[in-house]
Amino acid sequence: MSNVTNSNGPVLPAGDATSLAAVPSQRVSGKWIALFALSWFGVWIAQLTPVQLLLPLQIEKFLNTEDWVANVLGFGYISGIAGAFAVIAYPLTGALSDRTTSRFGRRRPWIAVGTAGFGISLLVLGLQTTLPGIGACWVAASTFFCVLTAALTAAISDQVPVNQRGYVSGWISAPQAIGIIAGLVLVTVLALGTFSGYALMAALLVLLGLPFLLLVPDQVLPPGVMPPLTFRSLREGMWISPKAFPDFGWTLLSRILVNLGNAFGTSLLLYFLMYGLHVVDAADSLIILTLVYMVFVVIASLWLGRLSDKLGRRRVFVFAASVLQAAAALILAFIPSFEAAIVAAALLGLGYGCFLSVDQALATEVLPDQLTRGKDLGIMNIALTVPQAFAPMLGALLVSATGGFTWLFLASGLTALAGAVAVGRVRGVR
Repeated sequence: MSNVTNSNGPVLPAGDATSLAAVPSQRVSGKWIALFALSWFGVWIAQLTPVQLLLPLQIEKFLNTEDWVANVLGFGYISGIAGAFAVIAYPLTGALSDRTTSRFGRRRPWIAVGTAGFGISLLVLGLQTTLPGIGACWVAASTFFCVLTAALTAAISDQVPVNQRGYVSGWISAPQAIGIIAGLVLVTVLALGTFSGYALMAALLVLLGLPFLLLVPDQVLPPGVMPPLTFRSLREGMWISPKAFPDFGWTLLSRILVNLGNAFGTSLLLYFLMYGLHVVDAADSLIILTLVYMVFVVIASLWLGRLSDKLGRRRVFVFAASVLQAAAALILAFIPSFEAAIVAAALLGLGYGCFLSVDQALATEVLPDQLTRGKDLGIMNIALTVPQAFAPMLGALLVSATGGFTWLFLASGLTALAGAVAVGRVRGVR
């Protein structure tokens, strides 16, 4: 086994099939975690600011209608199309990175491609004035987001030992919560327009992601260790039998359900404040709720992620997180007041922060084959992105059909509870 270096920073030693499939045993350093968290902060601020603010306003400006359901559906259709592309982009990127024999490592080339493509797509998106142009550019941006995050999440399985994965995974979810607020504040305080808003997000994505890309080592895959990727092998690899690998199947199902429940509860929150609670200043109220949510996400993701590492338990944390999210949704359904919404935001943040960190660690422990962990984690990542993509459209249809928000939050709560039941069926991980 030989050490490999290059002008763009160090890489880990090249390894054979046995060493590449081995579960890491050496703990990653504080510097590794800091650069990993910084990169994810750039990812989330570039992804969530468009989702929460820039893209809806851009679509609303084009549609030029006061019918909020029509605006949400317009956003939902574009988001749904992007979600369909994510179904392919995640496992394809994972499978390709599993086989990448670049001297720069397996994951780093895909992190670079994803970052560049994501940033350029955001810049071009800011210039669009037609709905097809907006849709095409957002699909491109979302696809490169999948490329980037598929490679980043594979780095956990590649380099982080099992007893550190809950804590490290917490540094995916904590930056997510902070990114929501940071992006909104930057765009509103600086009074940025559409293009300047997207341009700032693209710049932050690149600047915050470069340190991890350039300074964190990555293992080199020698030629011949992995079989070539064919259409048949990719198609067959997309199906992981829940009968042969039940823990993988139940974990994937719980992810889909819990993330769908969370998306139902959060994606239309602004419209709930405006048309459900009729608050005077819905935007300021949303920031308050988001701040409460952010604080509890950060606390839960870091503290409970580390606690799950220390106790060596995953399932009980994911189960409790799912129940907390269900409780938050049911509060919104049956106690429609702003004070109750604050309590619900705290519970939702506590539950979702715990879920994001511990469930990511759980996912790395139920993979069928460590040599194809990039592809298998790509399949797992579908369960994070696709529910978020389709929830605004499905939620708007449900609100429109029932004439209110009660059934939306009931659906959120029941879906999260179903996710808790699913994770309870995992047997191979405590």
